[in-house]
Amino acid sequence: MKHLIIYAHPNQESLNEQFKQSIEKILKQQEQEVIVRDLYSQKFDPVLSLEDMTGQRKGTVNELIKIEQEYIMWADIVTFIYPIWWTGMPAIMKGYIDRVFSYGFAYRYDQGIQKGLLAGKQAIILNTHGKSNEEYTSIGMDKALLLTSDKGIYTYCGFQVKEHFFFDKADRATPEIIETWLSTIRDVYTMKSFKSSL
Repeated sequence: MKHLIIYAHPNQESLNEQFKQSIEKILKQQEQEVIVRDLYSQKFDPVLSLEDMTGQRKGTVNELIKIEQEYIMWADIVTFIYPIWWTGMPAIMKGYIDRVFSYGFAYRYDQGIQKGLLAGKQAIILNTHGKSNEEYTSIGMDKALLLTSDKGIYTYCGFQVKEHFFFDKADRATPEIIETWLSTIRDVYTMKSFKSSL
C-alpha cells in the first residue's frame, strides 16, 4: 500500500507529532510505502492567489502545487493529521486544501453535477482538540466538524473516509490516555485492517 501523510502542526514536541511518528514507524515496519508532507517544515504557502484561481479555471496549477497533487495521485491512503483550532483546521491545512484540491484535479462538474475525482482513495483523519467530546456533542459541534470536513471536503472529492478520530482534551491527556490512543491508531494501521476495507 502507498501511504501519504499530510501533517500540519508547528510544534515538533506536540501530540500530533507523536501520532505522525507512530504511524510512520508502523507502516515502515510493515514494509509499506510512506511519504510525509510536513506543511510547516516545508513552509507551504497557504494563500490562494488570484494567479491560482485564474490557473484553476484554465486547468493549470504552478509546479509546487503540481508536485503535491502528484503525491496524492500516487497514494492509496492519505492520512491527514492536524489539530482543531477555533473549531476548524489550521490555516496552513485549509490553504493546502484551497490550493491543492483544485477544480479539475480533486473535483469537477459534469452538466452541473458535482463529481469527486479522487475516488478509489481512502482518507484517515486524526484531529486533536482541547474541548471534551461531551461538550462538542452537547452543542452539535461534533456533527458540524464531520459535515464541514468529511462531507464538505474529503468525500466531496471522492475519498472514502476510513476513520476520523477526534482526540479530546488533548492538552491535558495523561500518558495512559495517550498510550490508549496510540494503541487505537496501531490497530487501524495494520495490514489486515487495510486489506479488509479494500
